[in-house]
Amino acid sequence: MKKQTIYTLLVIVFGLSFFVTPLGDYSKLQLNRLFASQPTVISPESSARIQDYNWKLKDADWNYFNFKKSEGKVVFINFWASWHLPSRAQLKDIEKLYERYKGEIDFYLITDEEKEPVEAFMAKNKYNFPVTYQIIGEASPIKLLKPSGCYLIDKNGLIRIHQNKISDWDNKTVHDLIQALIVE
Repeated sequence: MKKQTIYTLLVIVFGLSFFVTPLGDYSKLQLNRLFASQPTVISPESSARIQDYNWKLKDADWNYFNFKKSEGKVVFINFWASWHLPSRAQLKDIEKLYERYKGEIDFYLITDEEKEPVEAFMAKNKYNFPVTYQIIGEASPIKLLKPSGCYLIDKNGLIRIHQNKISDWDNKTVHDLIQALIVE
């Protein structure tokens, strides 16, 4: 075989590995992280306000609770799914955010999946953030976003970040905003 043919075959094999091997999944995950953008901060003057915090959800133990418990607090909400690549890509940064601000802001990492696959995913990835389960058909005070969508809500109920795509949550802009919202 010629050298050029060998190189061509290697490129084809490498390309196919992105679609049919765990290496491809890992590579796509890393590429999503690499190209994640910084979330856009919304000024208070341009922010929408949550009018009603009445929203029934389930916690990690499958117990019902109401979102009203977060009224008057800084709240981070992320919609995710364990099968969704962009969701998985940003969870590492969200885990760092949770570890840094747990107890200071309320975190809602919301999925509509069943409990068993979520628990397996959490254990496999060693994530500690609190899982919240969406109740299908339950009225929500905010627009339910597709996975990898996020909100950051201030103490007055103003939506300060509304992100519909994968984002880099471990950066100075996000940390500065959260610090400002906590002391507000």
